[in-house]
Amino acid sequence: MSNTEIIAEANRYLMNTYNRYPIVLSRGKGTRVWDLDGKEYLDFVGGIAVCSLGHCHPLVTQAIKEQAERLVHVSNLYYISAQVTYARMLVEKTFGDKVFFCNSGAEANEAAIKLARRYGRKTGKDRYEIITMENSFHGRTMATITATGQDKVKKGFEPLVPGFKYVPFNDVDALERSIDDRTCAVMLEPIQAEGGVRVPDEDYLKEVRRLCDKHGILMILDEVQTGMGRTGRLFAYEHFGVAPDIMTLAKALGNGFPIGAMITTDKVADCFEPGSHASTFGGNPLAMAAAQVVLETISNGRFLSEVREKGLYLKERLMFLARKFDKVKEVRGLGLICGMELKVEASPIVMSCLKEGLLVATAGTRVLRLLPPLVVKKKEIDEAVERLSHALEVS
Repeated sequence: MSNTEIIAEANRYLMNTYNRYPIVLSRGKGTRVWDLDGKEYLDFVGGIAVCSLGHCHPLVTQAIKEQAERLVHVSNLYYISAQVTYARMLVEKTFGDKVFFCNSGAEANEAAIKLARRYGRKTGKDRYEIITMENSFHGRTMATITATGQDKVKKGFEPLVPGFKYVPFNDVDALERSIDDRTCAVMLEPIQAEGGVRVPDEDYLKEVRRLCDKHGILMILDEVQTGMGRTGRLFAYEHFGVAPDIMTLAKALGNGFPIGAMITTDKVADCFEPGSHASTFGGNPLAMAAAQVVLETISNGRFLSEVREKGLYLKERLMFLARKFDKVKEVRGLGLICGMELKVEASPIVMSCLKEGLLVATAGTRVLRLLPPLVVKKKEIDEAVERLSHALEVS
Protein backbone atom coordinates (compact mmCIF):
# COMPACT_ATOMS: atom_id res chain seq x y z
CA MET A 1 0.00 0.00 0.00
CA SER A 2 1.05 3.62 -0.53
CA ASN A 3 1.34 6.54 1.87
CA THR A 4 -1.98 7.91 0.60
CA GLU A 5 -3.85 4.62 1.07
CA ILE A 6 -2.63 4.05 4.63
CA ILE A 7 -3.39 7.66 5.60
CA ALA A 8 -6.96 7.25 4.32
CA GLU A 9 -7.35 4.05 6.39
CA ALA A 10 -5.88 5.77 9.43
CA ASN A 11 -8.37 8.62 9.17
CA ARG A 12 -11.14 6.05 9.16
CA TYR A 13 -9.99 3.83 12.02
CA LEU A 14 -7.67 5.77 14.35
CA MET A 15 -8.72 8.30 16.96
CA ASN A 16 -7.59 11.80 16.05
CA THR A 17 -5.09 12.42 18.86
CA TYR A 18 -2.07 13.44 16.76
CA ASN A 19 -1.43 16.02 14.07
CA ARG A 20 0.46 13.49 11.99
CA TYR A 21 2.76 14.39 9.10
CA PRO A 22 1.63 12.94 5.75
CA ILE A 23 4.06 10.04 5.43
CA VAL A 24 3.99 6.38 6.52
CA LEU A 25 7.39 5.21 7.74
CA SER A 26 7.87 1.54 6.97
CA ARG A 27 11.51 0.70 7.73
CA GLY A 28 14.64 2.18 9.20
CA LYS A 29 18.36 1.62 9.60
CA GLY A 30 20.65 3.71 11.75
CA THR A 31 19.81 7.40 11.31
CA ARG A 32 17.62 6.87 8.24
CA VAL A 33 14.02 5.83 7.62
CA TRP A 34 11.98 5.15 4.47
CA ASP A 35 8.30 5.68 3.76
CA LEU A 36 5.96 3.40 1.84
CA ASP A 37 6.58 5.34 -1.36
CA GLY A 38 10.31 4.62 -1.07
CA LYS A 39 11.47 8.11 -0.06
CA GLU A 40 14.45 8.24 2.31
CA TYR A 41 14.63 10.61 5.30
CA LEU A 42 17.43 11.58 7.65
CA ASP A 43 15.79 11.15 11.05
CA PHE A 44 16.58 13.93 13.53
CA VAL A 45 13.55 13.09 15.67
CA GLY A 46 14.50 9.53 16.58
CA GLY A 47 11.06 8.62 17.86
CA ILE A 48 11.29 11.75 20.07
CA ALA A 49 14.63 10.90 21.70
CA VAL A 50 13.79 7.18 21.81
CA CYS A 51 15.99 5.50 19.17
CA SER A 52 19.30 6.68 20.59
CA LEU A 53 21.23 3.80 19.04
CA GLY A 54 19.47 4.33 15.73
CA HIS A 55 16.79 2.26 14.05
CA CYS A 56 17.05 -1.53 14.15
CA HIS A 57 20.33 -1.62 16.06
CA PRO A 58 21.63 -5.16 15.47
CA LEU A 59 22.55 -5.90 19.10
CA VAL A 60 19.18 -4.72 20.42
CA THR A 61 17.34 -6.66 17.72
CA GLN A 62 19.31 -9.80 18.49
CA ALA A 63 18.70 -9.50 22.23
CA ILE A 64 14.93 -9.16 21.72
CA LYS A 65 14.84 -12.12 19.30
CA GLU A 66 16.80 -14.38 21.65
CA GLN A 67 14.70 -13.43 24.67
CA ALA A 68 11.44 -13.90 22.76
CA GLU A 69 12.46 -17.50 22.12
CA ARG A 70 12.95 -18.11 25.85
CA LEU A 71 10.30 -16.13 27.71
CA VAL A 72 8.15 -13.14 26.74
CA HIS A 73 6.11 -12.42 29.84
CA VAL A 74 5.48 -13.59 33.38
CA SER A 75 3.80 -11.75 36.21
CA ASN A 76 5.69 -9.67 38.75
CA LEU A 77 4.21 -12.08 41.27
CA TYR A 78 7.47 -13.93 40.55
CA TYR A 79 11.10 -12.88 40.41
CA ILE A 80 12.49 -12.14 36.94
CA SER A 81 16.26 -12.60 36.69
CA ALA A 82 16.77 -10.14 33.81
CA GLN A 83 14.86 -7.51 35.79
CA VAL A 84 17.15 -7.96 38.79
CA THR A 85 20.24 -7.74 36.58
CA TYR A 86 19.13 -4.55 34.87
CA ALA A 87 18.04 -2.93 38.15
CA ARG A 88 21.54 -3.58 39.52
CA MET A 89 23.08 -2.02 36.40
CA LEU A 90 21.00 1.15 36.84
CA VAL A 91 21.72 1.42 40.56
CA GLU A 92 25.45 1.05 39.96
CA LYS A 93 25.39 3.97 37.53
CA THR A 94 23.15 6.35 39.48
CA PHE A 95 22.61 7.95 42.88
CA GLY A 96 19.87 5.42 43.68
CA ASP A 97 19.36 2.19 45.58
CA LYS A 98 16.07 0.83 44.26
CA VAL A 99 14.24 0.72 40.90
CA PHE A 100 10.59 0.42 39.92
CA PHE A 101 9.88 -0.62 36.32
CA CYS A 102 6.91 0.38 34.19
CA ASN A 103 6.20 1.02 30.49
CA SER A 104 6.46 4.76 29.79
CA GLY A 105 7.59 8.14 31.03
CA ALA A 106 4.08 9.06 32.14
CA GLU A 107 3.89 5.89 34.22
CA ALA A 108 7.30 6.57 35.74
CA ASN A 109 6.24 10.10 36.68
CA GLU A 110 2.93 8.82 38.05
CA ALA A 111 4.89 6.44 40.26
CA ALA A 112 7.15 9.29 41.41
CA ILE A 113 4.14 11.45 42.30
CA LYS A 114 2.56 8.65 44.32
CA LEU A 115 5.82 7.86 46.08
CA ALA A 116 6.41 11.52 46.95
CA ARG A 117 2.96 11.76 48.53
CA ARG A 118 3.57 8.58 50.48
CA TYR A 119 6.85 10.03 51.69
CA GLY A 120 5.20 13.29 52.70
CA ARG A 121 2.69 11.47 54.84
CA LYS A 122 5.00 8.76 56.21
CA THR A 123 7.35 11.39 57.57
CA GLY A 124 4.48 12.47 59.82
CA LYS A 125 3.97 15.95 58.37
CA ASP A 126 1.01 15.19 56.06
CA ARG A 127 2.68 16.89 53.13
CA TYR A 128 1.16 16.22 49.72
CA GLU A 129 1.75 19.20 47.41
CA ILE A 130 4.25 19.02 44.57
CA ILE A 131 5.75 22.12 42.97
CA THR A 132 6.42 21.84 39.23
CA MET A 133 7.59 24.29 36.59
CA GLU A 134 5.75 26.43 34.09
CA ASN A 135 6.21 25.09 30.51
CA SER A 136 7.12 21.65 31.86
CA PHE A 137 5.84 18.37 30.44
CA HIS A 138 5.44 15.20 32.50
CA GLY A 139 2.96 12.98 30.65
CA ARG A 140 -0.66 12.36 29.67
CA THR A 141 -2.25 10.63 32.67
CA MET A 142 -4.52 12.70 34.89
CA ALA A 143 -1.83 13.26 37.51
CA THR A 144 0.93 13.97 35.01
CA ILE A 145 -1.09 16.44 32.92
CA THR A 146 -1.84 18.22 36.18
CA ALA A 147 1.87 18.21 37.00
CA THR A 148 2.59 19.61 33.53
CA GLY A 149 2.91 23.39 33.51
CA GLN A 150 1.11 23.93 30.19
CA ASP A 151 -2.60 24.74 30.07
CA LYS A 152 -3.05 23.33 26.56
CA VAL A 153 -2.68 19.71 27.76
CA LYS A 154 -5.28 20.19 30.51
CA LYS A 155 -8.11 21.74 28.52
CA GLY A 156 -11.35 19.82 28.85
CA PHE A 157 -10.08 17.37 31.48
CA GLU A 158 -11.09 19.36 34.54
CA PRO A 159 -11.40 18.85 37.46
CA LEU A 160 -7.71 18.12 37.71
CA VAL A 161 -5.85 16.31 40.47
CA PRO A 162 -5.38 18.62 43.47
CA GLY A 163 -2.03 19.19 45.10
CA PHE A 164 0.14 20.89 42.47
CA LYS A 165 1.64 24.37 42.26
CA TYR A 166 3.65 25.96 39.44
CA VAL A 167 6.56 28.38 39.38
CA PRO A 168 8.73 29.76 36.57
CA PHE A 169 11.60 27.51 35.50
CA ASN A 170 15.08 28.76 36.39
CA ASP A 171 13.70 31.11 39.09
CA VAL A 172 15.05 30.17 42.53
CA ASP A 173 13.31 33.00 44.38
CA ALA A 174 9.90 32.04 43.01
CA LEU A 175 10.47 28.45 44.05
CA GLU A 176 11.49 29.42 47.58
CA ARG A 177 8.40 31.59 48.00
CA SER A 178 6.16 28.70 46.96
CA ILE A 179 7.43 26.12 49.46
CA ASP A 180 5.19 25.78 52.51
CA ASP A 181 4.12 23.24 55.14
CA ARG A 182 2.14 21.24 52.56
CA THR A 183 5.02 20.81 50.08
CA CYS A 184 6.39 17.28 49.78
CA ALA A 185 8.48 17.60 46.59
CA VAL A 186 9.78 19.71 43.74
CA MET A 187 9.47 18.01 40.36
CA LEU A 188 11.26 19.30 37.28
CA GLU A 189 13.12 18.45 34.10
CA PRO A 190 16.84 19.31 34.19
CA ILE A 191 16.32 20.68 30.68
CA GLN A 192 12.82 21.57 29.55
CA ALA A 193 12.48 19.61 26.33
CA GLU A 194 8.85 19.91 25.21
CA GLY A 195 8.85 23.38 26.74
CA GLY A 196 11.34 24.74 24.21
CA VAL A 197 14.70 23.04 24.92
CA ARG A 198 15.45 25.41 27.80
CA VAL A 199 18.74 24.84 29.64
CA PRO A 200 18.86 26.32 33.15
CA ASP A 201 21.59 28.49 34.64
CA GLU A 202 24.61 26.55 35.84
CA ASP A 203 23.75 26.83 39.56
CA TYR A 204 19.97 26.49 39.30
CA LEU A 205 19.68 22.78 40.07
CA LYS A 206 22.14 23.17 42.95
CA GLU A 207 19.85 25.84 44.41
CA VAL A 208 16.83 23.58 43.96
CA ARG A 209 18.73 20.85 45.79
CA ARG A 210 19.65 23.27 48.58
CA LEU A 211 16.03 24.35 49.06
CA CYS A 212 14.80 20.75 49.10
CA ASP A 213 17.37 19.87 51.76
CA LYS A 214 16.55 22.98 53.78
CA HIS A 215 12.84 22.16 53.90
CA GLY A 216 13.13 18.37 54.11
CA ILE A 217 11.34 17.75 50.80
CA LEU A 218 12.12 15.56 47.80
CA MET A 219 13.80 16.60 44.58
CA ILE A 220 12.33 14.69 41.61
CA LEU A 221 14.10 14.90 38.26
CA ASP A 222 12.17 13.93 35.15
CA GLU A 223 14.92 12.63 32.86
CA VAL A 224 12.53 10.87 30.50
CA GLN A 225 13.90 12.82 27.53
CA THR A 226 17.33 13.91 28.81
CA GLY A 227 18.49 10.62 30.32
CA MET A 228 20.49 7.77 28.79
CA GLY A 229 23.21 9.82 27.16
CA ARG A 230 21.14 12.42 25.34
CA THR A 231 23.08 15.35 26.84
CA GLY A 232 26.52 13.72 26.59
CA ARG A 233 26.42 12.38 30.13
CA LEU A 234 24.54 9.24 31.07
CA PHE A 235 22.10 11.47 32.98
CA ALA A 236 21.69 15.23 32.68
CA TYR A 237 21.94 15.82 36.44
CA GLU A 238 25.63 14.89 36.19
CA HIS A 239 26.31 18.16 34.33
CA PHE A 240 25.03 20.21 37.26
CA GLY A 241 26.75 18.61 40.24
CA VAL A 242 23.60 17.42 42.00
CA ALA A 243 21.76 14.20 42.71
CA PRO A 244 17.97 13.96 43.06
CA ASP A 245 15.97 11.84 45.50
CA ILE A 246 13.87 10.37 42.68
CA MET A 247 14.62 10.17 38.96
CA THR A 248 12.28 9.04 36.19
CA LEU A 249 13.42 7.52 32.89
CA ALA A 250 11.82 6.11 29.74
CA LYS A 251 12.18 6.89 26.01
CA ALA A 252 15.76 5.80 25.19
CA LEU A 253 15.90 3.03 27.82
CA GLY A 254 14.85 0.33 25.33
CA ASN A 255 15.75 2.02 22.01
CA GLY A 256 12.11 1.76 20.99
CA PHE A 257 10.91 -1.12 23.13
CA PRO A 258 8.47 0.32 25.72
CA ILE A 259 10.02 0.68 29.16
CA GLY A 260 9.97 3.22 31.97
CA ALA A 261 11.79 3.32 35.27
CA MET A 262 11.74 5.22 38.55
CA ILE A 263 14.94 5.22 40.60
CA THR A 264 15.20 6.35 44.21
CA THR A 265 17.06 5.92 47.48
CA ASP A 266 16.38 3.27 50.11
CA LYS A 267 14.95 5.90 52.47
CA VAL A 268 12.31 6.98 49.96
CA ALA A 269 11.71 3.52 48.45
CA ASP A 270 10.68 2.23 51.88
CA CYS A 271 7.49 4.30 51.57
CA PHE A 272 6.18 1.79 49.02
CA GLU A 273 5.17 -1.68 50.15
CA PRO A 274 3.44 -4.66 48.51
CA GLY A 275 0.12 -3.47 47.11
CA SER A 276 0.91 0.25 47.12
CA HIS A 277 1.93 0.37 43.46
CA ALA A 278 2.40 -2.06 40.56
CA SER A 279 2.66 -2.53 36.80
CA THR A 280 1.55 -5.69 34.99
CA PHE A 281 4.05 -5.37 32.15
CA GLY A 282 6.72 -3.40 34.02
CA GLY A 283 10.15 -4.99 33.83
CA ASN A 284 9.06 -7.80 31.52
CA PRO A 285 11.82 -10.02 30.07
CA LEU A 286 11.70 -8.52 26.56
CA ALA A 287 12.05 -4.96 27.82
CA MET A 288 14.91 -5.93 30.11
CA ALA A 289 16.78 -7.68 27.28
CA ALA A 290 16.63 -4.57 25.10
CA ALA A 291 17.46 -2.19 27.94
CA GLN A 292 20.55 -4.08 29.05
CA VAL A 293 22.07 -3.83 25.58
CA VAL A 294 21.29 -0.11 25.37
CA LEU A 295 22.92 0.69 28.71
CA GLU A 296 25.96 -1.46 27.98
CA THR A 297 26.45 0.20 24.60
CA ILE A 298 26.05 3.77 25.82
CA SER A 299 28.36 3.15 28.78
CA ASN A 300 31.09 1.57 26.69
CA GLY A 301 34.34 3.29 25.73
CA ARG A 302 34.22 6.80 24.31
CA PHE A 303 30.53 6.71 23.40
CA LEU A 304 29.43 9.56 25.69
CA SER A 305 32.46 11.75 25.02
CA GLU A 306 31.69 11.39 21.31
CA VAL A 307 28.10 12.45 21.98
CA ARG A 308 29.44 15.59 23.67
CA GLU A 309 31.72 16.29 20.70
CA LYS A 310 28.93 15.77 18.18
CA GLY A 311 26.59 17.88 20.29
CA LEU A 312 29.00 20.81 20.18
CA TYR A 313 29.44 20.30 16.45
CA LEU A 314 25.67 20.29 15.84
CA LYS A 315 25.22 23.43 17.91
CA GLU A 316 28.02 25.20 16.02
CA ARG A 317 26.46 24.28 12.67
CA LEU A 318 23.05 25.52 13.84
CA MET A 319 24.67 28.75 15.04
CA PHE A 320 25.94 29.18 11.48
CA LEU A 321 22.33 29.02 10.29
CA ALA A 322 21.31 31.51 12.98
CA ARG A 323 23.83 33.99 11.56
CA LYS A 324 22.68 33.27 8.03
CA PHE A 325 18.92 33.60 8.54
CA ASP A 326 17.29 36.54 10.29
CA LYS A 327 14.23 34.40 11.10
CA VAL A 328 16.35 32.41 13.60
CA LYS A 329 16.26 34.00 17.06
CA GLU A 330 18.40 31.65 19.20
CA VAL A 331 20.05 28.24 19.32
CA ARG A 332 20.25 26.35 22.61
CA GLY A 333 20.73 22.85 23.94
CA LEU A 334 23.14 20.40 25.51
CA GLY A 335 24.63 17.36 23.85
CA LEU A 336 22.33 16.03 21.13
CA ILE A 337 19.18 17.81 22.24
CA CYS A 338 19.09 21.12 20.39
CA GLY A 339 16.44 23.77 19.96
CA MET A 340 16.33 26.50 17.35
CA GLU A 341 13.98 29.29 18.39
CA LEU A 342 12.47 31.15 15.47
CA LYS A 343 10.83 34.53 14.95
CA VAL A 344 8.18 32.75 12.86
CA GLU A 345 5.98 29.68 13.26
CA ALA A 346 7.94 26.42 13.24
CA SER A 347 5.38 24.10 11.62
CA PRO A 348 5.82 25.33 8.02
CA ILE A 349 9.58 24.83 8.33
CA VAL A 350 9.05 21.29 9.64
CA MET A 351 6.99 20.61 6.52
CA SER A 352 9.70 22.10 4.30
CA CYS A 353 12.26 19.87 6.03
CA LEU A 354 10.01 16.90 5.31
CA LYS A 355 10.10 17.74 1.60
CA GLU A 356 13.91 18.01 1.85
CA GLY A 357 14.09 14.53 3.38
CA LEU A 358 14.80 15.64 6.95
CA LEU A 359 12.69 14.81 9.99
CA VAL A 360 12.70 17.40 12.78
CA ALA A 361 10.20 18.14 15.55
CA THR A 362 8.83 21.19 17.31
CA ALA A 363 8.93 22.23 20.96
CA GLY A 364 6.20 24.81 21.19
CA THR A 365 5.01 26.91 18.30
CA ARG A 366 8.29 28.63 17.43
CA VAL A 367 11.05 26.16 18.33
CA LEU A 368 12.53 23.50 16.08
CA ARG A 369 13.78 20.53 18.11
CA LEU A 370 16.56 18.26 16.84
CA LEU A 371 17.04 14.87 18.52
CA PRO A 372 19.24 12.74 16.25
CA PRO A 373 20.24 9.23 17.27
CA LEU A 374 23.35 9.35 19.45
CA VAL A 375 25.17 7.29 16.82
CA VAL A 376 24.81 10.07 14.25
CA LYS A 377 27.99 10.90 12.32
CA LYS A 378 29.33 14.41 11.72
CA LYS A 379 28.83 14.03 7.97
CA GLU A 380 25.16 13.27 8.68
CA ILE A 381 24.97 16.41 10.82
CA ASP A 382 26.36 18.35 7.87
CA GLU A 383 23.78 16.75 5.61
CA ALA A 384 20.95 17.61 8.02
CA VAL A 385 22.10 21.23 8.37
CA GLU A 386 22.26 21.59 4.58
CA ARG A 387 18.68 20.30 4.24
CA LEU A 388 17.52 22.54 7.09
CA SER A 389 19.19 25.51 5.39
CA HIS A 390 17.22 24.81 2.21
CA ALA A 391 14.02 24.54 4.25
CA LEU A 392 14.67 27.88 5.94
CA GLU A 393 15.30 29.48 2.57
CA VAL A 394 11.97 28.45 1.09
CA SER A 395 9.77 28.85 4.17
